[in-house]
Order: sequence, then structure tokens, then C-alpha cells
Amino acid sequence: MSPYRIVLADDHVIFRQGIKNILEKNNGLDVIGEAGDGLKLLELLNEVIPDMIILDISMPKLRGIEATQEIKMILPDVKVLILSMHKDKAFVYSAISAGAEGYLLKEDADTELFAAIEKIFQGGRYISPLLVGELTDELFQTRQKGKLTPQHEPLTTREREVLKLIGEGISNKEIADLLFISIRTVENHRANIMRKLNIKNTAHLIKYAIRKGYTSYST
Repeated sequence: MSPYRIVLADDHVIFRQGIKNILEKNNGLDVIGEAGDGLKLLELLNEVIPDMIILDISMPKLRGIEATQEIKMILPDVKVLILSMHKDKAFVYSAISAGAEGYLLKEDADTELFAAIEKIFQGGRYISPLLVGELTDELFQTRQKGKLTPQHEPLTTREREVLKLIGEGISNKEIADLLFISIRTVENHRANIMRKLNIKNTAHLIKYAIRKGYTSYST
């Protein structure tokens, strides 16, 4: 039987290497690629097609939730396991709504990672033991019945990336430098975002980015 192919995505290199070392203890698992942010992950998927992607929520450039939505649109059969430090049930709902098959807390990874992979491999769903008391398989059943649907925003991947940076208070020039695009292109993206979301000023745009979880800040 061929090894179960896995791609890892996490912006913390040391943590990512630790997960890779854990996985390599199992001869049936093969880490075929790694990425440090959401956009790099999507680029990597043009080169390799894994059986499962294990990714963090809080990644730069494109968050894990948005990356999951993109993955499920282009590779719907690829399984997604979210590996996160966030215990708030809102993150779990967002992950499952986006299409993830599992949500594992990083603090459980050393003892539960293989169990999570195995359950998803067998066609099941997985939630970290520390969360399962509040969130059970009913969450997935609700999603399958259509009561829990992803929040589809009319923004492109690049526009979501720009929105994240705007929400973090970064100037147009700094955004242009970070994304290797012109200031005019950033201004066009900003205008398109505000038009699509029907937002009239930058203050409200930043509040929107924070409320929707594009930044790590809180209101």
C-alpha cells in the first residue's frame, strides 16, 4: 500500500519540523511538501497533490480558514486537518464551515496526531479531545445538512491578503513592498474591496477585518 501523502503548512519552522519528525515515525505516512504561509501552500499544490493537508489557522498572507476554502474548491477530495492553538469554538466552526475534516489543538498533537489522521483517513471526522465536550460530530452533521455554510465573501485571494494587511494598520506603500506590487495596484485592490463589501471608509474597513478575524487584534 502506498504511503499516505501529507503536506504541512505552518509559519513556525521549528514547530513544523517537530510535526514532521512525529509523522516520520510512522512508515505509512510521507511528508511530501511544506509551506510557511497560505499563499505558498496554494502554490505548492500546483506541484504536488497530497492525500491530506495539515495546516495552522494563524498563517501570514492567507489564513488557514481561507486557504482551506481555496483547497476545497480546487482539490475537494484532499482532506484538511486544522492544527491550531485556538480553543475558541468560533475557530472550530469556521474551520469546519470552510470544509476541514478535523480540528486538532497543538497541545494535543504529540498524543493525538496519529489518531486524528487515522480517523480522517477512514472517512471520519475529528475534534481535539479538549474540545469534544462542547463540539461533537453533530457539528459535522449540521454542516452536511446545510445548516452551517461557509461565509463566502466576494473577494479574491489577493484581495483577502490585502484586507488582512489593511486590518493590521499597514500603509499602502508597506503593503506594496510586502507583496511586491505597485502602490497603484494596492489602491485598486483597496477600492475593489470597499466596493464589494459596501464599505465607505478605511476605519470601517479595518473594523470589518478585525471582526472577521483577518487580524490577531481584537475590538
